[in-house]
Amino acid sequence: MEENFPVTSKDDLIKDLMQGCRPVAAFRIGVEHEKFIFDQITLKRASYEEGIRKILYGLQDFGWRPIFEDDVLIALQKGSASVSLEPAGQLELSGSPLRSLHETAKELHDHLKEVKRIIEPLGFIATGLGCDPVSKRDELPWMPKDRYRIMRAYMPEKGKHGLDMMTSTCTVQVNLDFSSEQDMVRKFRLGLALQPVATALFANSSLSQGQPNGFECFRRFIWAHTDPDRCGLLNFVFEESMGFERYIDYMLDVPMYFVYRKGKYIDAAGQSFKDFLRGSLPAYPGHLATLQDWHDHLTVAFPEVRLKRYLEMRGADAGSEAHVNALPAFWTGLLYDEQSLNAACDLVSEWTVEDLQMLYQKVAKEGLATSLRGQSFQEIARVCLSLAREGLDRRALKNQSGQDESIYLAYVEDIIRSGKTAAQKLLEDYHASGGDMRQVLSSRQF
Repeated sequence: MEENFPVTSKDDLIKDLMQGCRPVAAFRIGVEHEKFIFDQITLKRASYEEGIRKILYGLQDFGWRPIFEDDVLIALQKGSASVSLEPAGQLELSGSPLRSLHETAKELHDHLKEVKRIIEPLGFIATGLGCDPVSKRDELPWMPKDRYRIMRAYMPEKGKHGLDMMTSTCTVQVNLDFSSEQDMVRKFRLGLALQPVATALFANSSLSQGQPNGFECFRRFIWAHTDPDRCGLLNFVFEESMGFERYIDYMLDVPMYFVYRKGKYIDAAGQSFKDFLRGSLPAYPGHLATLQDWHDHLTVAFPEVRLKRYLEMRGADAGSEAHVNALPAFWTGLLYDEQSLNAACDLVSEWTVEDLQMLYQKVAKEGLATSLRGQSFQEIARVCLSLAREGLDRRALKNQSGQDESIYLAYVEDIIRSGKTAAQKLLEDYHASGGDMRQVLSSRQF
């Protein structure tokens, strides 16, 4: 179906999600990651006019095509990859769907090299962290994107940390395929079950506003207090009725943010997509939703695993280059190998929704020390790492040096062996430097 195809029923939406089913041989990996841009002297976040805009123009020297909104440069595109802006100027790479982790690692490395070439003469540094460690919310710039104007006004009505989520967090996520509705369901369930483990392994947000905040993953805490209508654990995924239609029912109950028409955003915050299907949306009466409207709406729910025509694993803080490469390696090894997938499903088969609700709540503070039935996340993560490594070994996709994809798990292996996460190392460096945030950030620049 074309993007401007009118959708009037759930059947249209089900057919759209079913198009995500693809043969295993066609499975791809897409990695998205965000990073903060700081002035290397003042540690202020880069404003649009004095920093972000110049970076976007500079990146065009590397073949990126500009994307404008009302004559304002807001994003870049190259093939199926894009560079876009989060609300306070966090720079995001949405990578192409690629066959191997070697390709996603090269894509990341090339991108970071390009960004560094542009930002260094401008006096900026780019860092990978889950939460802005220095800025206060009222100090942060806002990007000139109209959808953020709508979200900025709506967020405070729903949760006390919605604006912090928009302005002060960065993540890395991996997008993975499924072969059938049944395959989607088991991967969705496993992803939700193990998301707290991934959050613990990739925790990297123990500082905020220039001091320790008492959390391993403060970003996770922020998300938990953003908007109960669209965030958190989706209990229904574990019910027998789970499938494409059940997820669509959930999304139809998620309040809208906007309608995008002719380059303009129409404020529909809090309104129902069900009304849009009937042509009776108060913000845009007499108009039917299109497939593009539905695709836009799928992006305004923020659970830890999100379904589009693929599955997004969304529970990890941003981090270093090795950190960003390790997250897709962890999930690809578990979900793209049948033996590892089955074993991982067995591992979590007795975990209840109540168990998961407890884990989602505790992991933000406790990290790898979080435990379930007497077993720590460090121990559970060790089992997951072994399964992921075996899965990647069996994929047997090698680089020019003859190494398979499991090389990208070395970062996670070190965390599990030492029990020391990036969040804990961040605290150590903070104390060792006497609270010198310039030194802390400088040591974490890409």
